[in-house]
Amino acid sequence: MHFGYLSSDGYTWASIIIVAAFAIRGMLGFGSGLISVSLLIFFLPIKLVVPIVFMLDAVASLALGSYDYKQIRWKEMPWLWAFTIVGLIVGAWVLKTLPAQSVTVLLGIFILIYVGYALIAKPERLPLVSRIWGAPLGFLAGLIGSLYGGGGPSIVAYFQMRHLGKRAFRASFQFIAVTDAVIRGALYFLLGLLGSRSAITSAWLLPWVAVGLVSGNFIHFRIDARRFQIVVLLVLAFAGIRLVLP
Repeated sequence: MHFGYLSSDGYTWASIIIVAAFAIRGMLGFGSGLISVSLLIFFLPIKLVVPIVFMLDAVASLALGSYDYKQIRWKEMPWLWAFTIVGLIVGAWVLKTLPAQSVTVLLGIFILIYVGYALIAKPERLPLVSRIWGAPLGFLAGLIGSLYGGGGPSIVAYFQMRHLGKRAFRASFQFIAVTDAVIRGALYFLLGLLGSRSAITSAWLLPWVAVGLVSGNFIHFRIDARRFQIVVLLVLAFAGIRLVLP
């Protein structure tokens, strides 16, 4: 039996990957894109994986965004939001025309340096940066989001250095993620990157997104702030290594 682009064996492994990736998303508010893309490319080409994960991420963003809506920190958004959109447009064009790997290594290096610094300085003692830092970090998020379905690390770094609590952190991230879903969906459609088989594959995997989100949300309300920050940095480290390695 085939599940869109996946065989029966591929679907079993993909289901496990999706549950794990979206449990992280439910707990932290980010991480599902890079984790699922990084592992699903063992079964499918990246230009098929990215649109599939995009559709799953869009559903997760809407679910978490509606749940956490009142916790969004709107004052953090102007620079970050506008430049994320610019990055999404540039990234979609690159995905269509150029090798995606060629523009990801520098972001991976930045993320790993940031993780090392945050671990030495301790996450709760990170410097408070100006909101204008949302411009370059938002652009990187949009660019890498279009290319790999996982532009979250640079936004995470921004929110950590703006000292958001874990609920506001997760809620504010979802606002950017919903914007990402709307803009990136339109761009992928116009560039011919979305197709019916991608939608079918996503539909078969969608129940496992729900399982992951519910599990992660349960953990979110039972993890203290310090452990939350450490888990965030561990997921960022994974993302940084994934971006640097070919």
